[in-house]
Amino acid sequence: MKNPLYRLGTTSYILPDDLIPNVRFLTGKVQDVELILFDIQGGPSNLPDAATVEELGRLAEEHNLTYTVHLPLDLRLDENGGSDHISLRQAQRVIECTRPLHPWAYVAHLDRSALPALFDLQNQAQWVKQAARALECTAGWIEDPVSLAVENLEGYPPEVNLPVLELVPASLCIDIGHLWRDGHAAPPYLDLYLERARVVHLHGVGERDHASLVHTPPDVLRRTLDCLAARRYTGVLTLEVFNQADLESSLAVLQAVQGEL
Repeated sequence: MKNPLYRLGTTSYILPDDLIPNVRFLTGKVQDVELILFDIQGGPSNLPDAATVEELGRLAEEHNLTYTVHLPLDLRLDENGGSDHISLRQAQRVIECTRPLHPWAYVAHLDRSALPALFDLQNQAQWVKQAARALECTAGWIEDPVSLAVENLEGYPPEVNLPVLELVPASLCIDIGHLWRDGHAAPPYLDLYLERARVVHLHGVGERDHASLVHTPPDVLRRTLDCLAARRYTGVLTLEVFNQADLESSLAVLQAVQGEL
């Protein structure tokens, strides 16, 4: 597996700096950058303006980069069951301002606020209906709904999103670190659902989430990467870490394990 089929990526927050310095720093190290965007009401925002998007596009073309874009908030409908909720308004703004970058994927979370770990079938059906409608709204702002990738979240069964995806032709973002954090082995889940995944997130789980891969037993990582290779995964594999030390150590671990496959 010295030449994997997937595009290796990481986040746009490796340096404590803005988007462009991070992307410039990452050129030559990865093939995809996950743009971590936020727009806090009455607070800071890093949504890129036209000049920033133009420079991001130039860097992508010059260095053969792609982008994935992480939408800011869990997607949910407003109190009247409509699309006038801040999560959807922000999703639309992010999609519109990044459209010139032709992102490989938009990564989305479904609403967790009304989703307890255990719920009865009636509540589950209602949640699925509302989550599907919010996802449909978001997919309508994207040229191809397949580019919208729904991520499994820690603390919830990894299959909880699947009934929603039976109603909306979106993709999966499989977060392997979240599987590990909740005690799930990755290969069985990948065997079942990798074909529908456009993005895979990979990170270690130590005293905190999204830690370096040095916290992952080599045999666990080896089996996971072997599964990606066996299924000829051609999407993006994002090392979802948020500082330079975690990225550099994760890259070293990944290279060492890949060399054994």
